Amino acid sequence: MRDIAREAGVGLGTIYRHFPTRADLVIAVYRHQVEACAEAGPALLASSMTPYTALREWINLFVDFLVTKHGLAAVLRSDTAGFEALHGYFLDRLLPVCAELFEAAVAAGEVRSDLSAYEIMRGVGNLCVGAEGDDRYDALRLVDVFVAGMRLPN
Repeated sequence: MRDIAREAGVGLGTIYRHFPTRADLVIAVYRHQVEACAEAGPALLASSMTPYTALREWINLFVDFLVTKHGLAAVLRSDTAGFEALHGYFLDRLLPVCAELFEAAVAAGEVRSDLSAYEIMRGVGNLCVGAEGDDRYDALRLVDVFVAGMRLPN
């Protein structure tokens, strides 16, 4: 907490006033990152050349989120009710974003239609599980293969 206060340029009391416990700070960081990922989806869809490109770029952001936050999720699991609430928030915010991107790519005829956004997020999540602490495992590369496999031939 001292390092965070120093890095933020505020006193330790300020940090504790806003985040009485370390868990409160972890949850705030997690929620902030979920929001950033959620907000990126519509922006990517609006700015990308194709819906598939937007979907692929968003999934890359999602992978980065999952890989970097995997340790936080493990810590939060000790509080079952809190973890379930946070996981529910995660799904409520990110599943509709993934669905919007995926449905746009389906409508554009770029990806196969026999998947669901939940299956995509779950598949990506499962591919990210082994990434932490193993330099030989490249989750992003495997997710790229997975996402390429959704693509329809031109």
